[in-house]
Amino acid sequence: METHIAKDLLSIQAVFFRPEEPFTWASGIKSPVYCDNRLTLTAPQVRNDVENGLAELVRKHYPDVEVLMGTSTAGIAHAAITAHLLDLPMGYVRSGAKDHGRQNQIEGKLLPGQKVVVVEDLISTGGSVIEVVNVLREAGAQVLGIVSIFTYGMKKGLDRLAAANVKNVSLTNFDVIAKVAAEEGYIRPADVARLIQFRNNPSDESWIGTEGNA
Repeated sequence: METHIAKDLLSIQAVFFRPEEPFTWASGIKSPVYCDNRLTLTAPQVRNDVENGLAELVRKHYPDVEVLMGTSTAGIAHAAITAHLLDLPMGYVRSGAKDHGRQNQIEGKLLPGQKVVVVEDLISTGGSVIEVVNVLREAGAQVLGIVSIFTYGMKKGLDRLAAANVKNVSLTNFDVIAKVAAEEGYIRPADVARLIQFRNNPSDESWIGTEGNA
């Protein structure tokens, strides 16, 4: 599944590598990769693969789940479609409480003690998804873990997930996508080491000046 989803994401440029002309993140970090998993929603076959894959991960890793909760906003659609496939209730968690009405941060019915799986599209440093987990726990939910489309596998993200005592399973990951990108001709084989160097330490930009031979 990891390779199949990697090919899907590359084919629609939901994951796009540009090691020679790095993108700049909001944090200022230079990145050789751009990720926009929202593009899966407008590619029906890829969307079908992704949602069925997420449903399979939930069935395999969290068989006791009672509710799916999407992250706002990217995880909402994926949570809704996956919940439909699994015939489960779903809701989502806002990035902050509303300033009107009932001032909800959790949208949808959630009872204390219910077993929840969080649906996320992408995990990098893990900060935003862990905030969602904490909101759900504070509301009395039993968070079984997270399912996501893609994870970078960055040390900071892995350490944060471990510290929060939360499990994540992803359809694919940075290493697999980098390997497939080289095999499929999206990047040069020599670029893979540069991409992994970035993944291992995003704040170290020495990979930018590294020229490999294809």
